[in-house]
Amino acid sequence: MNFRKIFRTNNPIIGMVHFPPLIGYKDFPGLDICLKKSSSDAKILEKGGVDAVMFENNYDIPHQEFVEPDTVKMITFLIKKISKKINIPFGINILWNDYKSALKIAKVTGGSFIRVPVFVDSVKTDYGEIIANPKKILNFRRKIGANKVLLLTDIHVKHAKILKKKSISKSAKEAVKAGADAIIITGKWTGNAPKISDLKEARSVIGKNFPILIGSGATKKNIVSLLKYANGVIVGTNLKVGSISKKEINLKSWKAKISLAKTKEFVKRVKNACPAVKPFRNHENVRCK
Repeated sequence: MNFRKIFRTNNPIIGMVHFPPLIGYKDFPGLDICLKKSSSDAKILEKGGVDAVMFENNYDIPHQEFVEPDTVKMITFLIKKISKKINIPFGINILWNDYKSALKIAKVTGGSFIRVPVFVDSVKTDYGEIIANPKKILNFRRKIGANKVLLLTDIHVKHAKILKKKSISKSAKEAVKAGADAIIITGKWTGNAPKISDLKEARSVIGKNFPILIGSGATKKNIVSLLKYANGVIVGTNLKVGSISKKEINLKSWKAKISLAKTKEFVKRVKNACPAVKPFRNHENVRCK
């Protein structure tokens, strides 16, 4: 399965590299600082033991469904530079739901996966309504020859309200049927962990043979419980230095750096949780060796 082939484990830890505000956004610190900060975070995540990193324009606020060409150019430039400095797989998430740009960037930079916040659930966000259209996403991936780029797709995504109410189990089944390579389950907001009941419900309907990733709120205290029903985790904010600010929509400033000590501690905790993890294939769990 491509998922395991890319991450080289059944239970990947994907560390987030949040770019500082990019060109055209308030507080853009300049290209040199963006490159230095993001490169440092990526290298620390790799040194800390994560299996992959995912680049994201987290601080480009207000977000847009599809970003401007200048943003695409800058992200492409940054990823080309940073990816040469690391030796682990990487992926891309372009907020709010710019799968086109994410797939294009992955195609030209060698990215292995993208995150798609809106795949089968149409939602209302602070930045407008986003209508789900999985066929359109798969067709675009095929059109540009990016079929090897995995689609990690959210269901009941954070920071959004589903336009048509439906259970998380229904969304999970729809995402698998529509062609997702993995599903991501989050809490309601950044830093908010998913409900165990949601994870359990999704797992019960898609079975053991499909990967589920924790998409928000994972900490060293709750990760063992979360991994009873999930295969892996996407983590970012929890690995940063500094305290949470109520004035910051992303909880911590873009200046907050990834902590090597926090990363190592989190990775160790995940490794120790392996006996509780339910692998999505009945083959040897590489991480636990």
